Amino acid sequence: MNHPQDIVLAPIVSEKSYGRMREKIYQFRVANSANKLDIRQAVEALFKVRVMNVRTLNVRPKAKKRGVHHGFTSAWKKAIVTLNPEDSIAFFEGIA
Repeated sequence: MNHPQDIVLAPIVSEKSYGRMREKIYQFRVANSANKLDIRQAVEALFKVRVMNVRTLNVRPKAKKRGVHHGFTSAWKKAIVTLNPEDSIAFFEGIA
């Protein structure tokens, strides 16, 4: 994983994540093998911001059932990134 695009996969868009943007806290879906240092460097490189804190958690798969078919959703990793109070991500500027 050399490229930041391989580490930070997508922003998480939800009501809770929008509410936290005022506090300079952003949530991203990241690669399962990424560690906190990789995530920090990738966010700083992609968005040209200073990262203060990175928290990660593994989202467990949920059981799903549709008729007689049943299975599980995919497991994935979430990163909660806190930025420096003077910085913000321009991608989310019009939202928060």
